[in-house]
Amino acid sequence: MRPHESTGRKRRRGHKARLYPSTSQEAALNDQAHAARAVWNLLHEWYTCRDGGIAKRPPIAEVDRQLRDARTNPLPNWEWLNDLPAQAMQQLLKHYLRAWDRYFRGVAGTPRFKRRKCNMSVDVPQAGKLKVKRLNRRWGRVQIPFLGQVRFRWTRPLPGASRDCPGRITGARLVHSSLGWHVCFRIEEPAVEVTPNPGPPVGIDRGVVHTLTLSDGRALDMPSLLSSGERRRMIGLERKAARQQLVRSGGSSPERLKRPMSSRHRRTTAQIAALRAREARRREDWLHKTTTELAKSHGLIAVEDLQIVNMTRSAHGTIQQPGKNVRAKAGLNRSILGMAWGNAERMLTYKCPLFGGMLVKVDPRSSSIECARCGHAAKENRVSQPAFRCVACGRLANADTNAAQVVLKRGLTARSGATPGCGGTAREARAIVPHREPLSSR
Repeated sequence: MRPHESTGRKRRRGHKARLYPSTSQEAALNDQAHAARAVWNLLHEWYTCRDGGIAKRPPIAEVDRQLRDARTNPLPNWEWLNDLPAQAMQQLLKHYLRAWDRYFRGVAGTPRFKRRKCNMSVDVPQAGKLKVKRLNRRWGRVQIPFLGQVRFRWTRPLPGASRDCPGRITGARLVHSSLGWHVCFRIEEPAVEVTPNPGPPVGIDRGVVHTLTLSDGRALDMPSLLSSGERRRMIGLERKAARQQLVRSGGSSPERLKRPMSSRHRRTTAQIAALRAREARRREDWLHKTTTELAKSHGLIAVEDLQIVNMTRSAHGTIQQPGKNVRAKAGLNRSILGMAWGNAERMLTYKCPLFGGMLVKVDPRSSSIECARCGHAAKENRVSQPAFRCVACGRLANADTNAAQVVLKRGLTARSGATPGCGGTAREARAIVPHREPLSSR
């Protein structure tokens, strides 16, 4: 089969573009998002009332019937339900039921109430009403229910609006972020078969000093995400917000009266959020570029199967057994989360199959103290933080590079199905190799 030849199967993906609504359209879109959040909270309160012994959990058909009736014949002061389109409300009910399904399958926690400051979103499930059209090289136009035609930034071809772009748009979701409103198109397109990636295998060790250290000796460091001026401004805004919070809470008075947030305090927190969002976008941009280059250049990538949630757990302890070195552990947790280890692994998980490669997750036990040459594992091998010296064979190497080579060695062994060492078995090795799903499900 030739490279990139169609297989007759379907592949689903998404495309996000920034919306540029007018002032009135943005106000109407905010009303829809707040109505969707309120309906979610009402559904959650009704669906979980059985836990308090109030009533029996209602069936799905009854929930759907009462939602329709509430829109058709709203009670006094409940007319805001009509701000949300009927299709968006039905999709909201589906999302809520899927959240419970993910909880029962053990892949997510229980659904929760949504706060007013949460990430707002509105679904547009009917693709026929979108009417996507390209206006020129940089701009496109989309039809949104109750809003009309809204411009969006055109950055790539879309099915139905561009030539030589097979597939179709199956729906969209409107999401709000620090930059404003965006539209996320759901696209279904023909899947293509890719040839195996001939690149050499590589092992990756994730760390705090070096974000990604490769088994060939390279170190990929995340650049400074904020400039020196932006960082000074961030510190100044955080100190200003702390002073405003102290005034709001009543200072050092024993009552600590909770006053409403002032306009200046709200403006300060918005400025801090904008800087944090800029930092997050730059982090994600670097991760996308780095993981794409790794997926293109290597046929097999081995990483450690880390439990990041457990690694970044707080060390505060309890009143009876208080924790030790709490401040140092909190700083380490911030450094780990700032390196975005989980996002890098998530990106490699779906990018490697797209370029004909494979991602292998291996057992992380003793990878930092095991010698990549002889396999001897001992705490005495770590002379210092950056240095590694095996007490058995005398090998000298960089500690991060040695760990990446150990990860690569385990990844190659796990792929072959042999015993991976570290007390594991061949069955455990095959269990941590991610299953390559068919192209129709991606």
